[in-house]
Amino acid sequence: MEILVKPILTEKMTKLGEKLNRYAFMVDKRADKLQIKEAVEKMYDVKVEAVNTMRYSGKLKVRYTKSGVQRGRSNSYKKAVITLVEGNVIDFYSNI
Repeated sequence: MEILVKPILTEKMTKLGEKLNRYAFMVDKRADKLQIKEAVEKMYDVKVEAVNTMRYSGKLKVRYTKSGVQRGRSNSYKKAVITLVEGNVIDFYSNI
């Protein structure tokens, strides 16, 4: 099971990363906090202090077209906010 899907790189998470040493990832829905902690420590070679998780349900989307109303739903996902031990940093932009 691939636990970490992708990092969430938004303005809000960038500010949290700079001030509070927190980083967010989209993770597999079936992963628990211990699995997420181990995956982050292994992949980025850092020490994780805390893991907070949130489940987001997909939002309803409605689009009005010539052929009528099309309804759908965006995908649901699970988000994990990782707090690192002071002194550890994850640099997402070093590989670009």
